[in-house]
Amino acid sequence: MEPIAKKWKGMVFKMNSRERVVAALNHRQPDRVPIDCGGHRSSNFSVEAYKNLRQYLGLESKPLYLYDVVQQLVIPDEDILEMFGIDVVDFARGAKEDASLWKDWEQNDGTLVKVPVHHDMRREGQDAWLYNKNGKRLGVQKASSLYFEQTSYPYMDADEDSDFSDMEEAFHDNMWAEIGTYPAPYGFEGEGLRKREEFMSRVSGSGKALYGTFGGNIHENGSFMFGMENWLAYLACEPEIVERFLDKLLEQHMKNLEIFLKHYKGRIQVIGFGDDLGAQNAPQMSPQMYRTMIKPYHRKMWEYVHKTDPDVKICLHCCGSIFPLIDDLIDAGVDAINPVQISSENMDVYKLKETFGKDLVFWGGGCDVQTILSNGTMQEVKDSVRRNLDAMYKDGGYVFQQVHNILANVPPQNIVAMFEAVKEYR
Repeated sequence: MEPIAKKWKGMVFKMNSRERVVAALNHRQPDRVPIDCGGHRSSNFSVEAYKNLRQYLGLESKPLYLYDVVQQLVIPDEDILEMFGIDVVDFARGAKEDASLWKDWEQNDGTLVKVPVHHDMRREGQDAWLYNKNGKRLGVQKASSLYFEQTSYPYMDADEDSDFSDMEEAFHDNMWAEIGTYPAPYGFEGEGLRKREEFMSRVSGSGKALYGTFGGNIHENGSFMFGMENWLAYLACEPEIVERFLDKLLEQHMKNLEIFLKHYKGRIQVIGFGDDLGAQNAPQMSPQMYRTMIKPYHRKMWEYVHKTDPDVKICLHCCGSIFPLIDDLIDAGVDAINPVQISSENMDVYKLKETFGKDLVFWGGGCDVQTILSNGTMQEVKDSVRRNLDAMYKDGGYVFQQVHNILANVPPQNIVAMFEAVKEYR
């Protein structure tokens, strides 16, 4: 698809990628639409979609680095970043060049990929399992499934006697915590710090904006540790147990956040937090429950970030219909939000921009993956992108990203059409 690349190569821009994203994050109009795809774990390509895209574009075959095995996400190659004008990268790119960090794995469909060497992945019959360091099963990818599903919930039987003093060890029994992506599992001391510095050195000189995913999940960690159904019931019926759990969780988050910011202060443009608070048609909880049970913990982390590094921006990954919660999220300290799930109830791009555009950066909402990008025509994809950019791009405060990861069923021609529409936009 040479014409796609040529559209960029003939154009001159006043800003590099990092400057462009920083302008948008500070509600200034950049020289063109900033683009993210693959900059974090909720803006990326699934391995199947990425493989199909490279074949469609006629690009040379390269190893597929499956750095997030749970969500089946790859590290995009440089030729894709250049072709589509992508402005944001994460630290996972820095691990790609170290062969000692990867091992071979055969996917359910026979595709050969590279996976992190520290993952204990086992093929058992037609299924694939993830294990922790103690040999406990954490998640399974059934033969008929594209993704891994969690199977271990350490606190599903928590009661009034639970003090959660074993939390640090219990997280090893949780798939989402244990199966981390690079630069995890490397810490901030000794060999771990040396590895992190290697990763950073490989991305910091690129001129791209650096997205540093921290995590800091509050509500989601409850669902990961208790199980979603149990956690929602605990929130409603067992507030004292919830408070004990979240107090202990915050203590752990704050310890890690202090180390994270001490090392990355002034080196990243965005720090990524995560907490899915929305369902398809409404928030998962009332605004009052959010204010009482979750917001105080968000506020403590985000106030600490702003105090420690005033230049870095906080981006919260938060799926679903969350319009009634956005005022409180802004008040708690969030600067930007992704993926802006525009197919959800009450999440129209024009309404979002008009209501919150002066206080919140929208990182996403560029094209809905569930509907248009997966099932629409190329023209429908382009029309949708242009409408969303008309609503969001003016006056800064916007970074283009499709709504969440590009899933396996997305046709490659629609991916191309999406990026073409952004590049053609004025």
